[in-house]
Amino acid sequence: MRQVSSIIFVILSMLLPGTIGVARDIPYTLEDRERLIRVETKLEESYKVLHSRIDAVDKRIDAVDKRIDDVKGLLYVLIAAIFAQTVGVVGFVVWDRRTALSPAINKTKEIEEKEDKIITALKQSAMKDKNIAEALRKVGML
Repeated sequence: MRQVSSIIFVILSMLLPGTIGVARDIPYTLEDRERLIRVETKLEESYKVLHSRIDAVDKRIDAVDKRIDDVKGLLYVLIAAIFAQTVGVVGFVVWDRRTALSPAINKTKEIEEKEDKIITALKQSAMKDKNIAEALRKVGML
């Protein structure tokens, strides 16, 4: 174990002096200043171009939003039209059934009234005529 720790110490002592740098003062020249100014101007121009592109993209996004809103409005109108059409068809079906069945119902009532009158007349005739009374008994009406 002692041998391993001494090997580690030797390796670290070799690597440590190589990693420590000597701090020295780097002079800032007029050429460096001019270069920095050029870089700043290019950076500002790039920012302006970038902002103009971002503004163009924002305008396109707003246009797409307006289109989406228009499509939504159209969709609402179409849904309302389909709903109104469905209600109209159901109303027409109900009206048609009532109109189509009304004559049949009236005719049925008329026939039932005539039938009641005929039965009443036959029963009255059966009281006077025994043949009619016998015929009504055979069919189960008396």
